[in-house]
Amino acid sequence: TGIKINSIKQPHQNYRTRVQVQIRDEVGPDVFEMHSSWIDLFEGFLAPAPVTIFTPDSIRVNFYPIVRESFIRDGKVFALPIRIDGLALYYNEDILRAAGVEVPKSWQELLETSSKLTVKDETGVIKTAGVSLGTTTNVDYWPDILGLLLLQQPGVDLNALASPTTEEVLKFYTSFVTDPTRKSWDSTFPSSLNMFVQGRLAFYFGPYEAADKIRSLNPNLNFKVAPTPQLAGQNISWGSFWAEAVSVRSKYPDASWDFVKYLTSEEVVSYLGGPVARVDLAQGVLNDPIAGAFVSQGSFFKGWFLSSNTFDNGINDEMIKVWEVAVNEVLGGRETSSVIQRI
Repeated sequence: TGIKINSIKQPHQNYRTRVQVQIRDEVGPDVFEMHSSWIDLFEGFLAPAPVTIFTPDSIRVNFYPIVRESFIRDGKVFALPIRIDGLALYYNEDILRAAGVEVPKSWQELLETSSKLTVKDETGVIKTAGVSLGTTTNVDYWPDILGLLLLQQPGVDLNALASPTTEEVLKFYTSFVTDPTRKSWDSTFPSSLNMFVQGRLAFYFGPYEAADKIRSLNPNLNFKVAPTPQLAGQNISWGSFWAEAVSVRSKYPDASWDFVKYLTSEEVVSYLGGPVARVDLAQGVLNDPIAGAFVSQGSFFKGWFLSSNTFDNGINDEMIKVWEVAVNEVLGGRETSSVIQRI
């Protein structure tokens, strides 16, 4: 009672640094959105939830594991999402049906299926691409895809990336352009989103929001969404999403956390829909043709510092720059073994 909420939409560019400067200067918001990879970047900027509102145990019960991995530190809750998000595999149902192939569940199946669906003309030029992988210039969310591959690859040490196992990931990703037996993509193509909406791409990796972009660009495209491919014997998918946090400089921290509690309540989350972050609401979303694929991966989403579109001028953007150079050097003909030593 007596509390007025003023919502301000902020531009993406330099968002992270602007919020931090505002908090330091005590002119920042009480409640703001932060990315799932930012908890360490925001050390000292966040007011933890009062235990009367949220406890780690309540988060374990009601939210997916990646939520507690992202936002619980030292037994305190620092942020909560309304939705989870990450990568899923969008596919053109007409292309798959015409070829009589199933949606791939493993990377080996994706390799075989994308090869089968890649159509070339008599000169060898690709007209319909099987899958958009291998470049940095025209593959949407390529950093997230690489992040997924790194998390899935057995033996990869994220704290010591210059290794043969990391090299395998780089070699695999670029092989969809460099290996004649796998080639299904080319750096001369339009963006993977444009290829997909034109009906010239069978498989497209993207987050939940990609569905709206696809529908707006081609309302008649017959597409569906499936979980990302896996390696044998494991379940790991890529999580990257936003959550509500409270400023350490807020004059109303309890009221702010009450507001976060309301935003992440069953009532509001159900109303907003999409890939809900609450486990207790997942069952009602699993059959959704778009959100269902994301929620079905919720229990095994993992995250790291190769998240697209955080605009953080920090660890994500810096990591993306490093891998952009690496991928482009391999595409330029440099040996993966020498490239990987500089990561």
